[in-house]
Amino acid sequence: MSTQKNVFLSISTDIIHGGHIRIIEQAAELGVLTVGVLTDKAVASYKRFPILPFEEREKIIASIKGVNRVVAQESFIPDEYLLSEKPDYLVHGDDWKTGMGASLRTDCIKILQTYGGSLIEFPYSDKPEYMAIEAASREQLSIPDIRRGRLRRLINLKGLVTAIESHSGLTGLIAENTIVYQNGNAYQFDAMWVSSLCDSIAKGKPDIELVDMTSRLRTIDDIMDVTTKPIIVDGDTGGQLEHFIYNVKTMERIGVSAVIIEDKTGLKKNSLFGTEVEQIQDSIECFSAKIAAGKQVQKTKEFMIIARVESLILEQGMEDALKRAFAYAESGADGIMIHSRKKEPDEIFEFITRFRSKNQNSCLVVVPTSFNTVYEDEFKRLGVNIVIYANQLTRSGVPAMQQAARMILENHRAKEADDICMPIKEIITMIPEK
Repeated sequence: MSTQKNVFLSISTDIIHGGHIRIIEQAAELGVLTVGVLTDKAVASYKRFPILPFEEREKIIASIKGVNRVVAQESFIPDEYLLSEKPDYLVHGDDWKTGMGASLRTDCIKILQTYGGSLIEFPYSDKPEYMAIEAASREQLSIPDIRRGRLRRLINLKGLVTAIESHSGLTGLIAENTIVYQNGNAYQFDAMWVSSLCDSIAKGKPDIELVDMTSRLRTIDDIMDVTTKPIIVDGDTGGQLEHFIYNVKTMERIGVSAVIIEDKTGLKKNSLFGTEVEQIQDSIECFSAKIAAGKQVQKTKEFMIIARVESLILEQGMEDALKRAFAYAESGADGIMIHSRKKEPDEIFEFITRFRSKNQNSCLVVVPTSFNTVYEDEFKRLGVNIVIYANQLTRSGVPAMQQAARMILENHRAKEADDICMPIKEIITMIPEK
């Protein structure tokens, strides 16, 4: 009877270096080694998007000496495998003893204790040359041709992706690096939304398309310079047809993944004002022609043009909204964004249900600024593909800055304000040196 121990090691990387080989060798010395390779969806949920797909990573790990078997791991914590297979040893690097990985380590230990398994940790390989390899891989993800297509890939991979507003390099870094661990899973934003509203506010300008596309592109460049995630651009009305065609070519070339344009004409007014201000909806024919013209000048199949339907905002009714959505999809729009000012999501749900009954292929986008009580899972079940959190960083940042300014004025010194301020050293460490 064999006395060999069963050993399990989890691997997520698609860049194999000496540190990975070493921990695989160490794990194999303990017994019969099974390696859990995280799926693309699992990796994308907590780390950078994998350059190599799961199938390739699986083959690479399986070919390494000492690996007896490879299994697909669907979540960051291998709870299903531990509970079903009950390996004698779980092997991991010791880097998760601190930081956000510490809670996951605790969860794994609790599972191991239920059946008498043990956790064995080896020193994490942090040689400069290994860090340089990872940095080079991250830089590759920021290349326009690679960044552009990742939004479509993420939608196909996850079904639903989330984007948060970014209006500067710093907010881009927040969108890029914020991760939350819950119940053995990791969550992060999949993309960034470059809003004309927030870009205008950051510059102290009214949201009436006063900040032109040249300035908008500088903001996009600032964000792209320090991030790798896909970017969705708020294109307002798209402007004149001739201008829209040019801007589509520019955005596609620099690596933007999608632009969303709304079916209105004239001086731009924010949609959340609804009928309180005069807003003119474009004709179906003219707006469809704009979409078709934009699609015609694309060089790749990756870039997306998404049509934003304003009928519910302008109280034109559900039938008008659906009629326009189907027409825009027919004209070549890759997706439809439906918007509402109402706090209850009923009309949004009705639109999604009725649209999906006839169109299962177009990407559906929602911006739950008003109807903010709906969970992402519910949107996903209905058939939504992109949820955009359109202005929360701007709205949370302004009152915090106002409070700090008031505290300094009230106390005639900065000490009291420091209690609500992040240490400048922590902010500096967020900024990449290269």
